[in-house]
Formats: sequence, C-alpha cells, structure tokens
Amino acid sequence: MKDSVYIRILLPVLVLVLLTLVFVFAGNRSPFGKAETRFSSDASVEITALEISSGSRKVLLSQKDGIWKVNQEGEARKSVTVFVMRVLREMKIKSPVSAEMFHEEIEAKGILPVKVKVYEKRRLPRSFYVYRTASNKYGNIMRVKERSRPFIVHFPGFEGDIASVFSPDELFWRPYVLFNLLPSEISAVTLDNYSDPSSSFSISISEEAFSLSDGSTSLAGWDTSRLERYISYYTMVPFESWAFEMSEDEKKMLADEKPAYRISVMTNDGKNTGLSLWERLSDGKTDAGRLWGKTDDREDYMIVRYFDIDPLLKKLSYFYPGKQ
Repeated sequence: MKDSVYIRILLPVLVLVLLTLVFVFAGNRSPFGKAETRFSSDASVEITALEISSGSRKVLLSQKDGIWKVNQEGEARKSVTVFVMRVLREMKIKSPVSAEMFHEEIEAKGILPVKVKVYEKRRLPRSFYVYRTASNKYGNIMRVKERSRPFIVHFPGFEGDIASVFSPDELFWRPYVLFNLLPSEISAVTLDNYSDPSSSFSISISEEAFSLSDGSTSLAGWDTSRLERYISYYTMVPFESWAFEMSEDEKKMLADEKPAYRISVMTNDGKNTGLSLWERLSDGKTDAGRLWGKTDDREDYMIVRYFDIDPLLKKLSYFYPGKQ
C-alpha cells in the first residue's frame, strides 16, 4: 500500500524532471545541427590565437598574458582586438541562406571567402568562412565548411559590417600611427607646401641647437619655443584608416597628381620617413575633414584626418609670431 503511494508521489516528480531535461537539451541544440552552426566561441573558454586568410593573404594574431601580437612581432591595435573578441563570443545566427540566395549574393559575384581559424585553450582549432557582401543589411553570410549550409550571422546591437574585422591584411591589425617620435629622436624635418611654396620650411637639430630655413636660405629671428613646440607634435600622430577599398586605377591617378603637402622626417639613426598628402574629393567637392596619405615605404594609401595632421601643417610664418 505504502509502495503504491510512493509511486504515485514520485512518478509525477520524475516525469517533471525528465521533461525539464528534455527542454534544456532541446533549447541548447540548433535546429540545423551543431556541426553546421558553431560560429561563436564559449565565453568561458580563452581564445589564444586567430588565423585569418584569403587567397595569398594571411595574418596570425597570437595572445599571451593579454597582449595580442601580429605575426608574432609587434603589438596589435587594442581597440580592434577587443572588438573582434566580442564578435567571436556574441555573434549569432539570424537565418539560413537558401541555395538561390547564396548563388546570387556570392557565387555569381565571385566573392571569395575569408577563412577564420580560432585557437582556444586546450581545444582543437575550429574554423569558419566569412563571405563579405554589402547588399545584405542584416548581417554577413558565413558557413562552417566550404560546402556546409550557409547562414546570415550578425552581432546583436551592432549595425555595422562585422566581416570587416575579419581582415587578412596585416596592416589592418597594426597601430594606425604615422609618427611616434620623441623630440630627442628627430634630427631634421622638412615641410613642402606645394599650394603655397613660400610657406615651406626645413628645421635641423644638432646638439640641441635649432636652425630654420626656407628651403634654400638659412633664416634668423624665429621663435625658439615655437620650433620646440612644433617638433613635439611628432610624438603621436595617428591616421584614421587604410584605404583598402581604393582601386588600382584610383591609386595610379593619385600618384600622378602632385600632392598638396609633403613631410620628411629624419631621425638620429639616419632613418627618413616621407609622407605625401593629397586633397580628397567627396561627392565632387573637396573633403574639408580628410586627406589621402601615403608613406614612401608602402604602396597602400591611408585616410588622414585634418584634426590629426593639422598641427604638422604649419606655415613658415608660424615661427615668427610677431609677423603673423
């Protein structure tokens, strides 16, 4: 009698426990199968490295003691590594992609994938493929394998292009810095102002003594404090971004044009950094906020904000405050 009472009491409890377990496991499973939908990383697992590749381009990001390095040398930009870690942990599937849509959006346009390989502590590396398409406003198309089911994957709360952070270009991950020199490291600076040649100047520093010239004649009567202040502006000069979207024709057209400015900086160890700057057109009008830039040691162009570069674009008259 007692046994039947216990059974009547325990049976509903057991059924309730079993139903709870079923719902829990069902809730954790993807209706499309985990093998084809595992894009994001578990928040509790440490990501130790990322390998991002597309065609002949490849970059390795490795982390040790919280510091990320690019191709095992040089620290990566902190802002972008922090953001890509958030994307890897928080991105979610929005919807599956039909075969017709994948053909129209990707295959017909010849879009090549970017392969992302994620290394997690004490786990085998896993990978997924990112197909960047600007025509889809809901997210980017991704799939776990080249022949597996594609999905639209997005980062909830972020309306930008998450595929842009999975860049195989090494330059994208390095700090966006034009100059980072202490005054004591600089031996000479020349600014050529091609739109106003009379404003061009050269500064030389020798044993803490300054000299100023207009390019051909040594000058006198300038304000020493202004020369010192000007040289200090080279301590940290950033640029906004690389112009990766610029076509080869646009690069050639710009290279054939005379720049608006050219800055040359010589350091004490004999290294010379040359930076050319061109006016930038936006909708047929001169962009009042940004310039095109290019250093002599790279083929790639960059976008430079006037806000960042303006302290360096002084005129010769700046060093003669009484004559301004």
